[in-house]
Amino acid sequence: MTVALYLIPAPLGGPAADVVPAGTATAVRLLRDFAVENAKSARAYLAALGMPCTMRELSIREIGADAAALLAPLREGRSLGVISEAGCPAVADPGADLVAAAHREGFRVVPLAGASAILLALMASGLEGQRFAFCGYLPREKRERAERIRSLERRSRAERETQIFIETPYRNDALLAALLESCDGGTRLCIAADVTLSTEEIVTRTISQWRGARAAVGRRPAVFLLQA
Repeated sequence: MTVALYLIPAPLGGPAADVVPAGTATAVRLLRDFAVENAKSARAYLAALGMPCTMRELSIREIGADAAALLAPLREGRSLGVISEAGCPAVADPGADLVAAAHREGFRVVPLAGASAILLALMASGLEGQRFAFCGYLPREKRERAERIRSLERRSRAERETQIFIETPYRNDALLAALLESCDGGTRLCIAADVTLSTEEIVTRTISQWRGARAAVGRRPAVFLLQA
């Protein structure tokens, strides 16, 4: 295995076998050093992939403020795997600082294939897939959030660009309410909840249609996509 920083996508909540390609699983089984968002869930994921060694034989360190210190295995000639809590490392994830540090020191960075809720939601949305922007989390404060939503809607209309954002699950319904209050009736909104799970639900409607549906997302992992 070439010495590199390997970016390892994690399942979005379902069994690893459902979403992890064979090539990714094979590459992960060769690694012994990991930088992870959450040690407990990372160990469970690695066990599900059938690591050919015990967890005690692995070095698993959580990603913190000092990204450069985590690169020690690379400096010593060993590959390092990065695992997010769910989805792809460095995308809406603290792993981005670690990747940037690896590039600064000239180490090779290898992204492995796996599930991305953001891209899967875009694929299934029916919205513009040539031009899109991931906007992360919107402001929590009500007036600021409404202003941000209207700004994204204007940008989407001007650029014909899909705007993608996420929210902490317990605030999903507050975000949906803000979208229904702030957006024009003809703007399209896709809500992709529980992506890759058996309870997956991906629905695209106009804002007017969402208003009439009296819908709720609930406390499920969800991606919101908007196109004016």
